[in-house]
Amino acid sequence: MRGLVIALLLLAPLAWADVVSEDPQQRQMLEIAEKLRCAVCQNQSVAESNAELAQDMRRIIVEQLAAGRSEAEVIDYFRARYGDFVLMRPPRQGSGAPLWWAPWAILAAAGGGAFIYLRRRLRAQERS
Repeated sequence: MRGLVIALLLLAPLAWADVVSEDPQQRQMLEIAEKLRCAVCQNQSVAESNAELAQDMRRIIVEQLAAGRSEAEVIDYFRARYGDFVLMRPPRQGSGAPLWWAPWAILAAAGGGAFIYLRRRLRAQERS
């Protein structure tokens, strides 16, 4: 009996819970906003930022989606205004290419330098 009462107390809130419905256009706006960088914030997406510019950008995304534009068209709109900087994932060609290969080049140079240094040091120890 005591177990039944506890179970009813634990399950009772579920009976009064409302079903959460999500607006598909709002979901699509957030998906696009996550792909765009806030132009005035430090590494925050438009979806995360509370800056006025980010709020305006979210409003523009909603307006463009309501006008029937696709996700690619909306992203191209912001890319035309702010350049590749506005993309959270810069393109792998053109001006965004160094952002993708530079870390690997630096890592390879550091690894190569460390290898050469250690090899010379090992040879110097073998001679002495």
